[in-house]
Amino acid sequence: MAAGGGAAGQEKQLAPTLLSFFIYNPKLGPKEGEEEKKILFYHPNEVEKNEKIRNVGLCEAIVQFTRTFSPTKPAKSLHTQKNRQFFHEPEENFWMVMVVRNPIIEKHKDGKPVYEYQEEELLDKVYSSVLQQCYSMYKLFNGTFLKAMEDGGVKVLKERLEKFFHRTLHLQSCDLLDVFCGISFFPLDKMTYLKIQSFINRMEESLTIVKYTAFLYNDQLIWSGLEQDDMRILYKYLTTSLFPRHMEPELAGRDSPIRAEMPGNLQHYGRFLTGPLNLNDPEAKCRFPKIFVNTDDTYEELHLIVYKAMSAAVCFMIDASIPPTLEFCRKLDSIVGPQLTVLASDICEQYNINKRISGAEKEPQFKFIYFNHMNLAEKSTIHMRKTPSVSLASVHPDLMKILGDINSDFSRVDEDEEIIVKAMSDYWVVGKKSDQRELYVILNQKNANLIEVNEEVKKLCATQFNNIFFLD
Repeated sequence: MAAGGGAAGQEKQLAPTLLSFFIYNPKLGPKEGEEEKKILFYHPNEVEKNEKIRNVGLCEAIVQFTRTFSPTKPAKSLHTQKNRQFFHEPEENFWMVMVVRNPIIEKHKDGKPVYEYQEEELLDKVYSSVLQQCYSMYKLFNGTFLKAMEDGGVKVLKERLEKFFHRTLHLQSCDLLDVFCGISFFPLDKMTYLKIQSFINRMEESLTIVKYTAFLYNDQLIWSGLEQDDMRILYKYLTTSLFPRHMEPELAGRDSPIRAEMPGNLQHYGRFLTGPLNLNDPEAKCRFPKIFVNTDDTYEELHLIVYKAMSAAVCFMIDASIPPTLEFCRKLDSIVGPQLTVLASDICEQYNINKRISGAEKEPQFKFIYFNHMNLAEKSTIHMRKTPSVSLASVHPDLMKILGDINSDFSRVDEDEEIIVKAMSDYWVVGKKSDQRELYVILNQKNANLIEVNEEVKKLCATQFNNIFFLD
């Protein structure tokens, strides 16, 4: 719970929390007395059976009721005083429902706590996106709900849902970045990019069973052979779950003791983040997580091999019907390790040189979020870091809400537009939508007027996005 300061500690703010999350299929228990069969997953599990049935029944009724007004687009959310419910039908007749308690302000009156529910604080679009991503993440590791039904009926589907969701359900502070679910790209000069490209080509030639490759540096994407929608979810998994579990002091570029000129057996820093821990152990298990991509058309099942050297990570995806052997893992390690180590060192050096040329960064007067719908590129100077349990936005939640409101306005119209808001205290918030790109800027300028704010945003576009055309 996040507690915010108040007058003499009298007011406490309680953040929104996840009350329940469940998945049901109305076709599975059509007769009276069989309602429990509809429920495929329910969190929290300790809830009494009849209450589960009642809650699912209520959602069914809401969906059916709203269908009468809009047959193709049933309800997405239901607002009540205390909470908000979000509905999502990712596959026909499979419904996912998330119930979130509204944020609360706790006051004390005559020594007793009084709760005020903040009914307008949650943004539908943000939490609907979070719900959709829950499904996408499940599907990345398990395939579709229908596939589980084909593999072994309701029993198998329930097992997969239980195994997956009992670990992954936590609601961190959600905001505009959850709507975009974008990818942060690593800025690179052409020469280094070509080096990476040729490294990937060499690897795919030597390791013939590799179907797709993705290359990341510093948690940012440089190259990917996957379809965009699959990559954005895989990227989210890598950067919020897998990489944070393997944090360690990284070696800085030029100071690392390895250079390509070293003859003989190269010492290298490569290691598997998924797969065998110790390649010298003949009993080592070569188990890799399975992922499912292109589920709409070809439905491919792959093993995900994530291999890292210093700040560079490469993901190799191989056909799941070929079990990787210890011998294959050793071969991969001996081919990829040395080359990736040298490459990581090169990227680091190049990046540092470019940073020196571009000059020291002054603390700017503004913070921004940029998103491009075409290539899913995302850039935020508002978020320090984002893991499943921590999302550190360095601005006040009220400002994040204004960003979300502007985004909702943008999604209602197709034309380019600009919105400028004077927020509480001294903040100005500017939203620009141009073609498929969106830019949100927060300026902290005490006595600025509209014209000055406009000038500042123009300056930002010229320095940060000089090669991107924003229409004026």
